[in-house]
Amino acid sequence: MPHVYIIISTKYHKTYVGSTVDIKRRLYEHNYSGKSVYTKRYRPWIIIYQEEYNNLMEARKREKYLKSAAGRRFIKKYKLIPYIPG
Repeated sequence: MPHVYIIISTKYHKTYVGSTVDIKRRLYEHNYSGKSVYTKRYRPWIIIYQEEYNNLMEARKREKYLKSAAGRRFIKKYKLIPYIPG
């Protein structure tokens, strides 16, 4: 099933929003493979939020929303990104 996810760097407190059909594989890629230039710099990552969708098109639409200004307000309003002491 397609997912939209938010991951956070436990070391640098950076966040990343993405979508995938295999969330376990994608988290592994963020942490070990270096396929994403951005996430490669801020390892390690953990999943802090995820939503499941019926198809990838819906998941990508939601991902795009969460990356927008309105989506960032939604994330902040519902405190989807926890405070991780440094």
